[in-house]
Amino acid sequence: MKEFTAITRALADENRARILMLLDGGELCVCQILEMFALAPSTISKHLAILCQAGLVEYRKAGRWIYYRLPRHRSARAGEAIRFVRKCLAGSPQAANDAKRLAAVRRMSMKTLCRRYRN
Repeated sequence: MKEFTAITRALADENRARILMLLDGGELCVCQILEMFALAPSTISKHLAILCQAGLVEYRKAGRWIYYRLPRHRSARAGEAIRFVRKCLAGSPQAANDAKRLAAVRRMSMKTLCRRYRN
């Protein structure tokens, strides 16, 4: 029941679902995720923490940078939830817009981008 509650809570927010769709294309630095949303870093951090607690994303640190990705080893329920999000949102106008915007963000210099969001 605990896993179910964590997953449904994580999926109950549009921005968290969008983050999952972005990560479906591969690992992203938190700075790249920040660039995609017009939200405060603390808000993005909270969204990512909720996704991590639900087992829908994982992270790794590399120096000062933190990278997020879909978990390589996930529970069956987390896998089903990710497939559900992918199926429901694939082809949506928001997902298409995010994919186009993400392509531009991926072309940006990581050093410059991450410097923008450092405190």
